[in-house]
Amino acid sequence: MKMYASKISGLGYYVPDNIVTNDDLSKVMDTNDEWIQERTGIKERRHVIPNGEDSTTTMGVKAARIAIERSGLSTDDIDFVVFATLSPDYYFPGPGVMVQKELGLRTVGALDVRNQCSGFVYALSVADQFIKTGMYKNVLVIGSEVHSKGLDMTTRGRGVSVIFGDGAGAAVLSRTEEEGKGILSTHLHSEGEHAEELALIAPGMGKRWVNDIVKDNDPDDTSYYPHMNGQFVFKNAVVRFSEVIMEGLQTNNLEVADIDMLIPHQANLRISQFIQHKFKLSDDQVYNNIQKYGNTTAASVPIALTEAWEKGKIKEGDTVVLAAFGSGFTWASAIIKW
Repeated sequence: MKMYASKISGLGYYVPDNIVTNDDLSKVMDTNDEWIQERTGIKERRHVIPNGEDSTTTMGVKAARIAIERSGLSTDDIDFVVFATLSPDYYFPGPGVMVQKELGLRTVGALDVRNQCSGFVYALSVADQFIKTGMYKNVLVIGSEVHSKGLDMTTRGRGVSVIFGDGAGAAVLSRTEEEGKGILSTHLHSEGEHAEELALIAPGMGKRWVNDIVKDNDPDDTSYYPHMNGQFVFKNAVVRFSEVIMEGLQTNNLEVADIDMLIPHQANLRISQFIQHKFKLSDDQVYNNIQKYGNTTAASVPIALTEAWEKGKIKEGDTVVLAAFGSGFTWASAIIKW
């Protein structure tokens, strides 16, 4: 059976207009700009306006429209949808089918990926496999998150809540006949042993459902807020980031010096800086935008990738590396020849 290759033919992103600065957060919790920047590198993030029109699905649709237009394709050309998120509009169905509806796509398949911060790279890998086997020609891949509605915006939750922002990014992955171009390889890993070190334990259909939380009505119950063992996550992230980047390079007989652009998941600027220093990469070889968007989980890689491309930092023939680490634990990389 003939194996095809896939390339990114279009990119787009969308973030809400509502900017929330560190000073804004200091008005609702015991924190300050210096404290947040020192620990995370974040200066501001975007939050959807409560009861506004932005949602995980609508932001994904806005990003997707831009990506499709830039690909030179029409919605009729899209064969499949892969949507990565941890914050779907509904517990079910997932946002993939809502995108199919809102974009007016043919009754193509829609798949939802729940791999949190690694979600977009996982979704890209899924799309790549569909194209490689010849099943589909053009796959729409989206990462979109609304965190702001599910965070503990008090001093109690500041260790987590100051980090996350809302936004969406999208890519159109298309079949290509050009040899040595496009996605060269993807690499996916997980380690469930540490699943609860970064998790939202409740609600969960299998253990404790929403009606239990409502029934108990316990103001001290924090199980419905994200929990993160920050130092433990950091220590694991820097190791796994390094491993999965090197795995991708070695698979393709590449060296660190061959990296033209590294797009790391925007989890924490300190993690990105650690990896940059370890690999001895210049500022021109790494793109970070967590300073203005925060951690947008499944949306962070496509937002950063799109911005880097828009700014001319990614050119034809470049070797681009995507890498992510997050809840699960899961981690992943993609090696792309642009």
